Amino acid sequence: MVYCDNNDAILEWASEEFFIPYRSPVDNKVHRYFPDFFIKYKKKDGSIGNDVIEVKPKAQTKPPKPRSRRTRTYLREVSRYLVNEAKFKAAEEFCLNRKYGFRILTEDDLLVK
Repeated sequence: MVYCDNNDAILEWASEEFFIPYRSPVDNKVHRYFPDFFIKYKKKDGSIGNDVIEVKPKAQTKPPKPRSRRTRTYLREVSRYLVNEAKFKAAEEFCLNRKYGFRILTEDDLLVK
C-alpha cells in the first residue's frame, strides 16, 4: 500500500473494493470473491492501465502434490486450490470483459532477494 501511495505511475488504487461472483467447485454455490487490489496506472507508453491484483502464497497457486494417504490436511489443500482456481477463472473473465489486466502475485514477486 505504501508502494502504491509513493509510486507516481499509480494514479488510483483500492483494496477489496468490489466483488466478483464465482461458483465454488466444493459446494457448487455462488460465492463472492474480493480481489486484494485494483490499480489504475500510467504505462510507459503513456496509456492508462487497470489491473486487478491477487496476492497469494505460491503454494496456493499450484495443485498440491499427490499423496498416498488422503489426510484432512491434504483434502483441505486440494479444496483450497480448487476454490482458488474457480476464483481466478472468474476474475480473468471479469477482467477480460472490462479490458483489465489480472495478476496473481506471490512471495516471489514481493520479496526482495
